[in-house]
Amino acid sequence: MAVSLHPGADAVASKGWIGAYKWLLLRRLSQLSVLLLFLAGPWFGLWIVKGNLSASMTLDVLPLTDPYVLLQTLFSGHLPEMTAISGALIVLAFYLLVGGRVYCAWVCPVNPVTDLAHWLRERLGIKGGTQLSRQTRYWILAATLLLAVVTGTVAWELVNPVSMLHRGLIFGMGFGWAIILSVFLLDLFVSRRAWCGHLCPMGAFYSLLGHVTPLRVSARAREHCNDCMDCYAVCPEPQVIPPALKGADKGIGPVIRSANCTNCGRCIDVCSENVFEFALRFKDKSGGLKNKPLPHKMEVMS
Repeated sequence: MAVSLHPGADAVASKGWIGAYKWLLLRRLSQLSVLLLFLAGPWFGLWIVKGNLSASMTLDVLPLTDPYVLLQTLFSGHLPEMTAISGALIVLAFYLLVGGRVYCAWVCPVNPVTDLAHWLRERLGIKGGTQLSRQTRYWILAATLLLAVVTGTVAWELVNPVSMLHRGLIFGMGFGWAIILSVFLLDLFVSRRAWCGHLCPMGAFYSLLGHVTPLRVSARAREHCNDCMDCYAVCPEPQVIPPALKGADKGIGPVIRSANCTNCGRCIDVCSENVFEFALRFKDKSGGLKNKPLPHKMEVMS
């Protein structure tokens, strides 16, 4: 069955507009709220959070440190202060609970940029493009750590689009706009979801935490799937869906176990049959009716 030109149209008809966009709206609210917490100080003199996404202090009490930045610091041969280490442990504990790539969908400031590029790409009907391996991001992750060893600095953070955009919004963009525009054009013209889905080393790092995360998306009512393919069309990592959605006849449970799932909730939003929901990993029980085989049209998984 072909992918709908307007994924979620049936969900809007059955659940209403808010119901069909609930998790997307909550994600945008989360991203905006995080950004405003950092901007409140330099813009309005209300210093709730000091610093940036790499390292910050909330209410002068709670330290938060990006564990990926801390890892680069360690590889560069520098020993961080205990405040930075404790801040990284707090962040690690949080993402180990809710999902490593929750960062990508709910916090990262580049996500709205790449989502916009994807939306525009679909509206313009841009097809094909360069095929990138999803493993490339892990090679880039390794390269950033090697770069830290060779240079003795956290050199990647100087050109990291995520760090540049967040710092730029607080302190002024400068050359950062060129980097963000490059990411946008890459996703729009070169390859579908190229940056977040194939290249970003931060996404690769946080995905490593997702292997043990208890909070997952579950296709708990997968026997009701009507193969509309809307979930594949909107999912930033569509390759994570088939085992949970179509694996009942192989004894595979309905929980999406892949560490690359971002827990964005869009599959929940657009499903008019209410197949998906958030659930816990240990409630992954196989069973249910045998599902039909995957549709042949699977370009969305490239």
